[in-house]
Amino acid sequence: MAASLTLADAKAVLEAALAKAEEIAQPMNVAVVDAGAHLVTFARQDGAILASIDIATRKARTSALLRMTTAQLGEAAQPGAPLYGVETTNGGLVVFGGGIPLERDGEVIGAIGVSAGSVEQDTEVAEAGVAALP
Repeated sequence: MAASLTLADAKAVLEAALAKAEEIAQPMNVAVVDAGAHLVTFARQDGAILASIDIATRKARTSALLRMTTAQLGEAAQPGAPLYGVETTNGGLVVFGGGIPLERDGEVIGAIGVSAGSVEQDTEVAEAGVAALP
């Protein structure tokens, strides 16, 4: 049977990310999607900027669909790079840090997307979520 992301897995990832956001005192929006880029769970912490709800969700979708971090995609999407312009596809992808695939047994089973801080903070919070995947 193929590896998959359960609701319990997604909740563990979400809770770890939210805890890291609290630790660094930066309210965040956190989205967790399955391998097909469908939303499994989401949270907006009090004070997290509203525009970042969509950005967090798109970061998670982007990572799941392309099986890479949004930071990696950003490098590949620069002018002259192989994926230049890709952010305009699929209803809008995100090409800066904060989206990271979730993997189990070498297979992408979903992704986390975080937004509302700096790119570095978003990535740090997303990494905490990834580390908590059971």
